[in-house]
Amino acid sequence: MEGEERIKLNVMGLSYNQIHEGAYALILAEEGGSYRIPVVIGAPEAQSIAIIIERIIPPRPLTHDLFSGFAHAFGIILKDVFIYNYCDGIFSATMTFVDANGTEVELDSRTSDAIAIAMRTGAPIFTTSEILHKAGFRLDSDRPGIGTASGHNSAGEKIEIRWKESRNPISPDKISNRTPRIQNLAIEELEQLLQKAVENEEYEKASEIKALIDAKRNSDN
Repeated sequence: MEGEERIKLNVMGLSYNQIHEGAYALILAEEGGSYRIPVVIGAPEAQSIAIIIERIIPPRPLTHDLFSGFAHAFGIILKDVFIYNYCDGIFSATMTFVDANGTEVELDSRTSDAIAIAMRTGAPIFTTSEILHKAGFRLDSDRPGIGTASGHNSAGEKIEIRWKESRNPISPDKISNRTPRIQNLAIEELEQLLQKAVENEEYEKASEIKALIDAKRNSDN
């Protein structure tokens, strides 16, 4: 894969699909550009990514935490993640590791796993110009951050989900739809619920509650 032009991507957030249960879109943004790439991922990977975005510390390490800690303990560094292929709604990625002697090893990976680990190690994420134009969307000046993601769920069924960019990985609207009274709670009460969710390892719920807390605090400023 040498010689290919690489374009750096940044993680923007997550969008939940109300129609297809368990389907999420991970939104990747072209650095310094207007393209956005939605990657359809499952709930476990979405939770793993959401707790990093929201800076939630789980009481016990998740699988991606364990992998990152194991590599660090043996002096292995994740150099970068490269999304090198896109076909029929499925992305393919590689992870390049470097050991203490400077030896590089490239491993194939699911894109969601690679990004979850990259977010824990600070490794950059890249793709090609071809994939950016093939799978990405330019922001619409009239409807900023609006797009559609197509991909496959865990059963191999093709799905399509609509997404809207947000600073929060899970929007407060999702919380109010699922738990109609939670938006009326005070910040102190929400913080208690957040702590309980983290202790119970309910990370999706925790990220939703924290998103609502942040929204309430921003509205008070």
